[in-house]
Order: sequence, then structure tokens, then C-alpha cells
Amino acid sequence: MKKHLFALACLLPLFATATVQAKVMQVVASFTVLADVVKEVGGQHVAVKSLVPANGDPHDYEPTPEDAKAIKNAAITFISGEGLETWFSRLAKASGAEKPPVVVSKGINTHQFVEAGKTVTDPHVWNSAANVLIWVDNIEAVLLKADPADSKDITASANRYRQKLQALNKQIKRQIEALPALKRKVLTSHDAFGYYGQEYGVQFLSPLGISTETEASAADVAALIQQIKRQGVKVYFIENSNNSRLVKQIANATGARPGGELYPESLSGANGPAPTYLQMMRYNTQQIVAAIRKS
Repeated sequence: MKKHLFALACLLPLFATATVQAKVMQVVASFTVLADVVKEVGGQHVAVKSLVPANGDPHDYEPTPEDAKAIKNAAITFISGEGLETWFSRLAKASGAEKPPVVVSKGINTHQFVEAGKTVTDPHVWNSAANVLIWVDNIEAVLLKADPADSKDITASANRYRQKLQALNKQIKRQIEALPALKRKVLTSHDAFGYYGQEYGVQFLSPLGISTETEASAADVAALIQQIKRQGVKVYFIENSNNSRLVKQIANATGARPGGELYPESLSGANGPAPTYLQMMRYNTQQIVAAIRKS
């Protein structure tokens, strides 16, 4: 009996340690792409809720009372920033949350341009896998500070994901570089692929600006139609998270052929073609490459 009691006493500290290491932080992310990256970095130590659902538009999302409650109770809230989540400040104020959100795009070399007479920042930074590596650095640093007891696990998860992102970046570059440079031009609904275009060498044209909340004037549409004809753009894509009516009208006026559907700023549902960030980037690239080759 004494031996059994001694063995049990020796095991108790191990059980206590396991309990500490099993800590799971309740975390909120503004939209699905970011939520997936946070899950990859935090691994088993985070339970992540995305405010914007799958196939949702992060530009004009309408928050719910449940979203306010989630932010209030979250250990950490992550947003991409750079003007993407224009609705978030109102939601945070309504929630009464005391902790400010973590802006994961801090440190990324962003694009700025003039739109409707104003200088704006392109917030779609994740469409370059190189930028998501900076997201990972920022997310990891915050999670390590919040949960130092699980630092080895979190660092290991972050490093595994970094390797996947680096491999993804190289793979996309190889696929795009195999296409004739003069044919790497496509039409999309709005300016969501600027970072993709710069990183991988594809030119994207669109009738709308960086936000789906903007409206294109008749003059802008007419000028875009002329540009598409002049540059010989042969392919157009619709987007999963916004209305495709305008881009289809422009395609009809220019003779551009449909290339399929892209996922610029929202993951698909679990049964769709882009349920994770890595799958989203691979799928978008496959669609673009296949459509350009057919053209």
C-alpha cells in the first residue's frame, strides 16, 4: 500500500503540469483568413472564433450581439487592420472590451494609392504568402506573452507553419512564371489582389476599388472597358464574397471569358475548395493558371 501511495504522490505533479499545459485561450479573429492563421500558430492552445463567417465580406460586415459578447470575453482579439475592418471600432466600443485588438499587419510594407481623391492603403496583405509570414511573427509574439507556459508548443506550431508558407510562396511563383508574361492579365470584381500581383507577377484590373463598399462611376467603367480591350485581357473572375453583376457586364462588353470563382478575402465553408488559407492560395492560383492557359 505504501508503495502505491508513493507512486501516486510522484504522479500528482505530472498531472498538475499536464493541466497547466492544456490551457486553451478563447481568441477572436475578425475574419476567416486571419482566424485560420491564428489557429495554425496557436495549435491546441487556442480556440478561435471568426467574426465574419465563411464566404463573408470583411469590408461591410454587420456585427451581431454575439460578436460583442465574444470580444468582451476573449483573451485576445486579432484584426488585420490597414482599414479592412471599418466596422470593428464600433463593435469594440459596444462590447465594452477593455483590451485593444492586436493588429497583425503591423510591419508589412503596404501599398498606398489615390482613390476618389483620397490616399488609401490596400488592406488585402494576405494575398501574398510572404506577408502572412509577418502575420505569423506578430501572432506568435502575442500568444507567447499570453501563455508562456506553452511557449515550446506555440513556437513549434509557428515554425511548422512558416515552413508551409515558404513552400507555398515558392510553388506559386513557379506556377505563375511558367505562363507567358504578356498573358498574365485578368479582370476581377474589386482591387483585392494587388499584393498577389506584385509578389507573383500578375496584373489585375477591376471596376471597384479596394473596398466592396465603393461604387464605380460610368466614366470609370467606360475607361476600364477601353483599357481591357487595349491590353487584350481575355479572362475574368467572380469573387465568392461579393456581387458579380458589374464584372460580368464589363466582361460582356469586352469579350473576356469566365475563369471561375476566386477567394480573395474569405475562406469557403469546410466542404468548399478553400477552407484554409493554404488551400485558398493554392486554389486561386490553380484557377488563374488554368484560365490563362485556356485563353
